Amino acid sequence: MLILKRRTGEYLRIGANVSVTVLEVKGNQVKIGISAPRSLPILREEVYVRIKKKQKLEA
Repeated sequence: MLILKRRTGEYLRIGANVSVTVLEVKGNQVKIGISAPRSLPILREEVYVRIKKKQKLEA
């Protein structure tokens, strides 16, 4: 796992097409913005896990 420190308004780049912006930090919560192609799905981890479990049950 790569761990980086960023301040509000700073960016991270993931490859050529994905940019992550730190929008706000309040206590232990961080609000981020993600800019990526529409063809790239972006999901919260719990949603991703739920989808994978459902796909596994249907297979």
